[in-house]
Amino acid sequence: MAPALDHGRPPASKSVLSRPRSGGGGRRGRLRAAVMVGALLAGAGVTSAAAAGAPAAATTRYDNDDPTQYWNRVLLQTFRNARGWDASPGKLSRSGAMVFAAVYNAESAYQYTYKTLKYEPYLDKPFKYADKHARPGPNEQERLIDRTAYRMISQLYPSDRAYIDAKYRARTGRSPYAYDPLDRLVVDRVIRQINRSRAGDGSRNPATYHGNTTTPGAWRPTGGADCTKKSDAVTPNWGKVRPFVLRSGSQFRPPTLRGFTNYADLVASPEYARQRDEVRRLGAVDSTERTYEQTVIGWFWDHDLDGTYHPPGQLLELTGIVAKKFRLGTYDTTRLFAASALSLADAGIAAWDSKFDSPIKLWRPVSAIHATGNLGWEPLSADRAGLPFTPCFPAWTSGHANFTGAWATAMQRFFGRDRVSFIAHSEDPHTLQAFRLMSSFSQVATEGEFSRIYLGVHFRWDAEDGRQIGTNVAKYVSANSLLPIRSGRPHHG
Repeated sequence: MAPALDHGRPPASKSVLSRPRSGGGGRRGRLRAAVMVGALLAGAGVTSAAAAGAPAAATTRYDNDDPTQYWNRVLLQTFRNARGWDASPGKLSRSGAMVFAAVYNAESAYQYTYKTLKYEPYLDKPFKYADKHARPGPNEQERLIDRTAYRMISQLYPSDRAYIDAKYRARTGRSPYAYDPLDRLVVDRVIRQINRSRAGDGSRNPATYHGNTTTPGAWRPTGGADCTKKSDAVTPNWGKVRPFVLRSGSQFRPPTLRGFTNYADLVASPEYARQRDEVRRLGAVDSTERTYEQTVIGWFWDHDLDGTYHPPGQLLELTGIVAKKFRLGTYDTTRLFAASALSLADAGIAAWDSKFDSPIKLWRPVSAIHATGNLGWEPLSADRAGLPFTPCFPAWTSGHANFTGAWATAMQRFFGRDRVSFIAHSEDPHTLQAFRLMSSFSQVATEGEFSRIYLGVHFRWDAEDGRQIGTNVAKYVSANSLLPIRSGRPHHG
């Protein structure tokens, strides 16, 4: 039986839902807005937006559509279009963090300018772009988000520029290349800020994997068209990428995989044998022990294949679903997306740190099971043609478990509660359910965690340890970024 919908409200002291919406957000506020008076912070004279060449009101506008939600859908399509290493979970989650950190900082500038700022921006102090007598201009808040999101997504995915341009025109009725004074006043500054923070972060490291792939227990290619040699390992240096909020990718990595420091001791242990047998039984394509519900869970959270929005995209879509459920205003929606995206990006870095930078680079279940002589065993996981598929990187820890654990924790911290009902969505080509009722944020983490065992691509400790790392990442991100501004506390980066 499906769990009952939970319409209870969280305690006022913990939840964003109890806070009043900012006066600048929402359609009604936009329609009441007066003409904006803009000025550069660096001492420029007071200038009205109209005199500075402000664009006329858009001829086409989806007034009932939150701008951050709109650009999230555009971003997810670029995720679907990505291929190769550009479609790797780490790179996609980095893009999401850059887009939504930029959007949130642009929104923070708007709130600070009009004296409604409630939360610290990401990285730096907030800035004003108009004098103290200014009032917001027509659609100013949405224009800021539209321009910022458009610029950042276009920068990250230049090969999709025609599509991104078309989506901008569809939303605003204007060319994305048309003059808007908000570019000079705000958007250029925000884009430079995010780009400076990510310059030289290690995300473009092209080095391939050259580690040990022959010792029993050590990762080796798992077959298929894209995983035949060790150099096919996907983004092996991603764990060294500079995080967005964490101090380092290894900050929450256990010192060893359950105490094992060498492959010989690991593969000889009873616990390894139990976990190998569990995934052999539950994760086989022809398993007679895996339940229908477990099969549903396995496929629902998969999204390993190109052409999908991949795990980071599924969770960013889910962020939007939750924001809509709670009818968040524009300001809180930008903050929720930033909190979610920053947690996902750092969880991806932490996951790859454990995969490639720990003493043991654990082989996948298919390699472990074949090593016992059971060469006919195949995982449930498959490509679009139905052929066996295992992601081309080490097993410990599970990236899916890292991501879903981080996402669930970010949501819990934002809303001050866990038990919330909402409908999750899957676009995996093999999914048996396009939509699935969730009764809590932690249900997402639990299903994401164990889905990988049911698909036959991870061991239990991969899932459990991955979820714990992701949980710790999001707790740290929530405690150290986008914090409420307390009375008497100065703004800081």
